[in-house]
Amino acid sequence: MQEKIDKKQKLNQYPRLSVAPMLDWTDRHCRYLHRLLSRYALLYTEMVTTGALLHGDVARHLRLNAEEHPVALQLGGSEPADLAQAARLGQEWGYDEINLNCGCPSERVQRGAFGACLMREPALVADGVKAMRDAVTIPVTVKHRIGIDQDESYGFVRDFVGTVADAGCEVFIVHARNAWLKGLSPKENRDIPPLRYGVVAQLKRDFPQLTIAINGGIKDSATVAEQLALVDGVMVGREAYHNPWWLTTWDEQFFGAAPFALSHHEIEAQMVAYMQREAAEHGTHWYAIARHMLGLRHGLPGARHWRQVWSNHRLKDLPASDVSHIANTKQDKNDSF
Repeated sequence: MQEKIDKKQKLNQYPRLSVAPMLDWTDRHCRYLHRLLSRYALLYTEMVTTGALLHGDVARHLRLNAEEHPVALQLGGSEPADLAQAARLGQEWGYDEINLNCGCPSERVQRGAFGACLMREPALVADGVKAMRDAVTIPVTVKHRIGIDQDESYGFVRDFVGTVADAGCEVFIVHARNAWLKGLSPKENRDIPPLRYGVVAQLKRDFPQLTIAINGGIKDSATVAEQLALVDGVMVGREAYHNPWWLTTWDEQFFGAAPFALSHHEIEAQMVAYMQREAAEHGTHWYAIARHMLGLRHGLPGARHWRQVWSNHRLKDLPASDVSHIANTKQDKNDSF
């Protein structure tokens, strides 16, 4: 419990550095790995819809590891009553923050009347935020884009933030691209609309009392540091997933902690132990966990062989410890997996 309190205090005292919610990626296994690499970065779940929680398997969606804190639950939804009930469930399951998704541009999400299309209804978002704040004692935050479709007027996002802030939201995580609701896939929406970091910096100048964090296209610590001179936090997405060892530099550089002391082998050994624990407690196959650590040796000699072993479906019947041994055995040119 003291460890959890210390982490939350560190989060409040230092910049808000986080790993983004990423669908199909940031499940509890991914978050466990990321927590091994950074003690203090804030971690996010994948987006979970209110419908999935109110009418589905709550444990499957909300189960988390005690080691993950601080960790936030991201919700997708628009009905204030449903959001309030889902937020209550999130708090009951131990999450440290509830985040409302107002940034996802996919057509499937739009059909559910949530995600980025909610930016067109700031009063409804404000109602949802208020309902959640009334239902829980943990922070309620909002993640959103800087605009919708080809409308790049600053007034649109400024008024959205102002309206939602009036409902009590104090933290906004801003993806510095517009969301194009028609004509682009979710993947294209992460690359084609231009990044406009200046819009996020302007929001911070106009709302100095709010916590404003930036998201989008951030791939190195120099950029993180540059942005932290302008805003209150940085959220990193794909680069943190594909190159997770980068997280080992965050605690020292951004949270004032001691240098990271563990090796790649030691982290892998801890992941193998976690795989064994998960198999015993929940019947989880190691293969479902290993997929999240394939970038762990990014850029290192032998990384290709190591990655091929851990992703080889023909080794699925072996224990995780045996797979780790094979992955770390010098590759013979005649080996074929």
